[in-house]
Amino acid sequence: MHWIDPDCLPEVEGTFERFILNPHGEVDGFVMKPDGRTAILVHTPPHLESELTRHLSAGDAVRVRGVRPRGADLVAAVAITSSDGRQIIDEGPVPDRKHPKLKHQPMAAEGNVRMSLFGPRGELRGALLSDGVVLRIGPKEAESVATLLAPGAKVAARGDGAETQHGRVIHVLEIGPGPHALKPVKTPKPKDKTKSHAEVRAA
Repeated sequence: MHWIDPDCLPEVEGTFERFILNPHGEVDGFVMKPDGRTAILVHTPPHLESELTRHLSAGDAVRVRGVRPRGADLVAAVAITSSDGRQIIDEGPVPDRKHPKLKHQPMAAEGNVRMSLFGPRGELRGALLSDGVVLRIGPKEAESVATLLAPGAKVAARGDGAETQHGRVIHVLEIGPGPHALKPVKTPKPKDKTKSHAEVRAA
């Protein structure tokens, strides 16, 4: 949203808690706690990762200007101001930016959902567990298991995971209310049993 003038947007102040990761292991948001209110999710584009991780630390005061999508407890940030006054503005992605090369491996997790995770337009994209593990699921698949991604829900998941300096993230392939009740997040496509015209003629 680099086309939006951040000065025209409302500002939210709070305390920075932790970064949120996308399936590639990149920072694409953080959790902040406004004074006297419940912690909220702030979405940031991955191309701001280096500046955010350089200027934000747990316990820091932070100010965010952004937009709020309908139906999601989220601020999609356009500008972030750190405790030392550094302003980080979304000016758009760098051309040919590449994802980090992290070692991915099979990984599992279970626990209680602390908060749901959303994309910048408010689309459900996963959950943050109470122990800090980030679960990521595509928006179409996430909607079908929304009850398991809601705050307070008990959830177990297995998938393709990565460990970073900012925590663990799992691209979920199987999910359920417990480790013995996991189901694939994507339903396998049924095999087409109909024969082509060429196969019929050859028979």
